[in-house]
Amino acid sequence: MPYGGNDWLALTQEPILEPDLPICDPHHHFWDFRLERLPYQRYLLHELAADVASGHNIRSTVFIEARAMYRSEGPAEMRPVGEVEFVQGLAAASASGLYGPCRAAAAIVGHANLNLGERVEPVLDALAAASPNRFRGIRHSVTWDPHPEVENTAAFKIEGQLGSANFRAGAKVLARKGLSLEAWLFHPQLHELADFARAVPDLTIILNHIGGLQRVGPYANRDDTVMPAWRSGITAVAACPNVYVKLGGIGMPRTGFDWHTRTTPIGSEELAGSMAPIMHHCIDQFGPNRSMFESNFPVDKVSFSYPVLFNAFKRLSKRYSASERAAMFHDTAVKVYRPGG
Repeated sequence: MPYGGNDWLALTQEPILEPDLPICDPHHHFWDFRLERLPYQRYLLHELAADVASGHNIRSTVFIEARAMYRSEGPAEMRPVGEVEFVQGLAAASASGLYGPCRAAAAIVGHANLNLGERVEPVLDALAAASPNRFRGIRHSVTWDPHPEVENTAAFKIEGQLGSANFRAGAKVLARKGLSLEAWLFHPQLHELADFARAVPDLTIILNHIGGLQRVGPYANRDDTVMPAWRSGITAVAACPNVYVKLGGIGMPRTGFDWHTRTTPIGSEELAGSMAPIMHHCIDQFGPNRSMFESNFPVDKVSFSYPVLFNAFKRLSKRYSASERAAMFHDTAVKVYRPGG
């Protein structure tokens, strides 16, 4: 990647639109991957606080698991508890007010391996014990693609997890405990998710990143087939009333845009125009009360700054009513995640 970083992002400056509009950012990560080659190796409370303090009215945020700060020993299935223990501490620091008025990680989503089936219950109990006031659910990524050149970052690289008996048994334990499931997959898997959602109707499911649209590698320059397949999948999942959608993740290079390669970062007007057809289809299918704008930082930070992203969301949402916009920027996320602490 030739560009990236805060100095590069600072090349594009613009005033904050509607600075008083309340926002709950329902998707970001904390990590310290100093030994890995990433554009943003460290993203902890200081880094998030700097982004959310850049002008928008970010009231609270939701942490989503990133396989960081796992325990280094003990049973493998229990090691993810370390991440929630770590984030619980960051959330407590944020709640002190020292880092500004935003309550970071006011809700926490960890990880547990649903392939354990019923045996996932003690893991969920340990996660809840690590964060009694903020733990709300888990993410178990099920990304899979038959093309070997498609990057798959899932911990369990298994085809068809959503349809397996063990995975569904674990999901029913989640539902029984009133916890939610973050669904991160690729767009060809959306119909699998719809079938899964119908099989576990009591489980609240949050579809991450506009359904994992892929427009690179084997899906590059194929919008004539890729986009209809994605739209069909979104429509199928949206027909399941227990599924919500996160409007974001479009800054990941896998979505096929070149923003991360530019000499000067994109501004919000162009970004809104590029995102609008994708976002509007999701909103049209799910409705504002099941849709929420997300930052996906620092992952999406490779393409644009926090101020530019939320300016773009505000621009593309102008067609909706005040109550519909309030839902997508704040109220839907608060209903789903019940931020506390």
